[in-house]
Amino acid sequence: MNNKEMKTLIKRARKLAKPFRVTDDRFRLKDIDPGDTLELTSEDKPRAKEALAMGVEVLAEMQNMLYAQDRWAVLLIFQAMDAAGKDGAIKHVMSGVNPQGCQVYSFKAPTSEDLDHDYLWRCMKCLPERGRIGIFNRSYYEETLVVRVHRDFLDKQKLPAGLITKDIWKDRFQDIRSIERYLTRNGVVIRKFFLHVSNKEQKKRFLERIEEPEKNWKFSANDAKEREYWDDYMEAYEDMIQNTATKATPWYVVPADNKWFTRVVVGAAVIDALADLDLHYPEVSEAKLKELGAAKRALQAGR
Repeated sequence: MNNKEMKTLIKRARKLAKPFRVTDDRFRLKDIDPGDTLELTSEDKPRAKEALAMGVEVLAEMQNMLYAQDRWAVLLIFQAMDAAGKDGAIKHVMSGVNPQGCQVYSFKAPTSEDLDHDYLWRCMKCLPERGRIGIFNRSYYEETLVVRVHRDFLDKQKLPAGLITKDIWKDRFQDIRSIERYLTRNGVVIRKFFLHVSNKEQKKRFLERIEEPEKNWKFSANDAKEREYWDDYMEAYEDMIQNTATKATPWYVVPADNKWFTRVVVGAAVIDALADLDLHYPEVSEAKLKELGAAKRALQAGR
């Protein structure tokens, strides 16, 4: 892909991702339709898949430059209700990226060791190195979601009683904003994705997991039980996004009822983020060029 084609794709990616970017507290979850595909229809799915493939190619080139430049680190955070398509989005969008330059971590229920540390600890030790893309499949944001919806999880965190106040969620939002500001100031680019699936579509996907033998392993009875708390989760997600979306560390609230569209938007947002970094391959010094020339002549003269 030549430079002109890449610039055109970046421009398109920015346009596609912009409607779903949240940077302040004016966000309302009801304003995002989980079934939205902008002006695209199901007939555009082949074109969307082609666009995703081209986007993957652009991402691969950008990731190579990110790795070679060794200045920036990129952290992509994915949050969603069960069956929203996080795994699939990560798999398809990052399919062309060199595994050496990408690190994926999935955070499930905390271990006893995790619970003996502060709630950010287990994620902070997995932050990406410079030159790499880190992906968190769930993250420290669970501490303002499932822990908020299920108070007994908070009780297991061994916090001194005096620290569990009515302002604990505001305090955690402040903690998160502070740590993300710190990371940003140290060259970690953070982009956060909430894959917004509807209650109806989640039910449909759960039934598919039960009815199709090859998908049985994806389903647990607890997944269905959590649907009882749907409204509580939606309230928690909205509050979380309102309190932690900034210009430097935006959220992308991505419609997730149509997986093909979700993946295109996620890919577009990642391209947009990398395009802002002025990525390029390191310039080689004059001395290095002479060294390369000498090595070339030696190789050509030998066997």
